[in-house]
Amino acid sequence: MAPVTNGRALFNAVPTGYPEPGKTIVYDTTQTIDLENVALNGGFLVKTLVLSIDPYLRGRMRAPEKASYNMPFALGEPITSHGVGVVLRSEYAGVKAGDHVYGMFPHEEYFVKKNMDMSRVLHNEHNLPWSVYVGAAGMPGATNVLLCLERISKAKKGEVAFVTTGGGPVGSLVIQLAKADGMKVIASAGSDEKVEFMKSIGADVAFNYKTTNTKAVLEKEGPINVYWDNVGGESLEAALDAAASGGRFIECGMITGYNGNPYPIKNLMHIVAKSLTISGFLVYNFQAKYEEEFYATFPKRLASGELKYTEEVTKGLDKVGDVMLAVQKGTNKAKAVILVADG
Repeated sequence: MAPVTNGRALFNAVPTGYPEPGKTIVYDTTQTIDLENVALNGGFLVKTLVLSIDPYLRGRMRAPEKASYNMPFALGEPITSHGVGVVLRSEYAGVKAGDHVYGMFPHEEYFVKKNMDMSRVLHNEHNLPWSVYVGAAGMPGATNVLLCLERISKAKKGEVAFVTTGGGPVGSLVIQLAKADGMKVIASAGSDEKVEFMKSIGADVAFNYKTTNTKAVLEKEGPINVYWDNVGGESLEAALDAAASGGRFIECGMITGYNGNPYPIKNLMHIVAKSLTISGFLVYNFQAKYEEEFYATFPKRLASGELKYTEEVTKGLDKVGDVMLAVQKGTNKAKAVILVADG
């Protein structure tokens, strides 16, 4: 077989604000790969099927000298995110041709993976679409929700939870788990379509923060005992105002500050005055401890319909830049997934 084109989505320039399609990330087709003869060197050859586009990826689009909790993308190289692919050839023990693997993938059609670090073979006993394994059954839904809602927040029946980005892959699972724990749930999102979805999965109060005043909603429906924060900024400030004494804040993300100057929170004294607990976390710190529990329970609950999810699948590596911008601006309609190939 002759070499085939190996399309890639490359990190091309460090953005100063929102990432620009065609400038920050560019699609490249100059590379080819010989699928039958490329050296594996003890690893395995993967055909990429689906890739995840997540808010946190914006933080990796930075200059290498700027420190953060994760590695920056390398200029001129494919960006990376969680993905699912099928193994075409293997020299690696425990991985065979035909296996489907999940892990951190470069954004290219084919690649040789050296080992199974931070990866797993997916058996998919419940026949979920592969795309779900980079969303509700993957990192966005995984140990962060399982660990933080049920363990860190110590949620109690009858308490009030406020969930931001409730129409997304993380927030929507938080809503459903909080309702299962007997909580009253207030949830916000950035479109009326997402508001309807939040209502359909059980949110007691669902609103569009772009057209409704968050502070006013919380004053009416609170005080809140648990705050799941994906946005920071003015929503965090409103949650601090509306927090009950002893409230627990789970800091999962702060996307309002990812593409510009962060909003200056002016009421942090509430943390002291209300004896609040503020807990930030990185999913990777807990993955090894809780992932087996997650994979043993969540795929089944998703496949049965007990837990609902939505996704927005876009075909083609050439669309990575456009989807990345949509996620950062919140104009995506659901969990953003790039479909690279069927399989």
